[in-house]
Amino acid sequence: MRKALKGVVLLGIVAGGMGWFISAPSYLPATSIPTQSGDIANGEHVYYQSGCASCHAAPDAKGETKNVLSGGQHFRTDFGTFIAPNISPSNIHGIGDWTVYEFINALKKGVSPKGQHYYPAFPFTSYARMTTTDAVDLYAYMQTLPKSEEPNQPHQTSFPFNIRRGLGLWKQLYLNDTPVIAASNDPQIQRGQYLVEGAGHCSECHTPRNMIGGLQTDYWLAGGPNPDGDGKIPNITPHDTGIGSWSEGEIVNYLKTGFTPDFDSVGGSMVAVIDNTSRLSDQDLSAIAKYLKSIPAITTE
Repeated sequence: MRKALKGVVLLGIVAGGMGWFISAPSYLPATSIPTQSGDIANGEHVYYQSGCASCHAAPDAKGETKNVLSGGQHFRTDFGTFIAPNISPSNIHGIGDWTVYEFINALKKGVSPKGQHYYPAFPFTSYARMTTTDAVDLYAYMQTLPKSEEPNQPHQTSFPFNIRRGLGLWKQLYLNDTPVIAASNDPQIQRGQYLVEGAGHCSECHTPRNMIGGLQTDYWLAGGPNPDGDGKIPNITPHDTGIGSWSEGEIVNYLKTGFTPDFDSVGGSMVAVIDNTSRLSDQDLSAIAKYLKSIPAITTE
């Protein structure tokens, strides 16, 4: 009996050690980061593609004040309430003292400069598909934005979700940089896929999640419960229950103006998304539309 108990304890220690090892933060090779300065002009485009201000501007910020990325917005989920941090170029409360290497590991690996896992309320699972060049350019542009000295607020989570190390195991299941939909030979669809699956992180709201918060990719962009608790996020696949009746031109117009083909206007959190997509080039909007029309049609009924 004593030997059996010792064996169980030993197995527990070994399993715990393996779990600790597997859940450790993962970093990009330092040699993979370009050494040249980022392209600020392209960084601005990536900024709007990525929708940084939609989450990191102060609550109810309008106009140019949305570029003061002081944080403070609350995002309520089944796992707790997450509060967007200050990502302005402040050296004290923001990311002003981060190196480009630290910034890209945060963006693509979900790891803080202090070696902590970020919660996937931050869409690093999508940003992982961004090119390193775009990430470097985004860093360069964000360093030009106004500083905010607004202190960060702690997330409101309880056990076991307050144990960040466990997110390393979650990442083993859900963090990768592979395309979700099979690659197309059409360069325009490829561009649309890059924007939707990567920087645009459309799936973070438009794809349902399982009980541990992983995206159910079998229902890619088929809509799901609103994480804010009210209503549903719509299906944006080319099914009749989604946007199957919309033409590519109508999708482009919606992303530019916020008006649907039925002349209804956008509402809720999509207002902030349209504020970003309306700044994209017609070529990128057309690429997004073409990609959305090419993905599998999934019914929500």
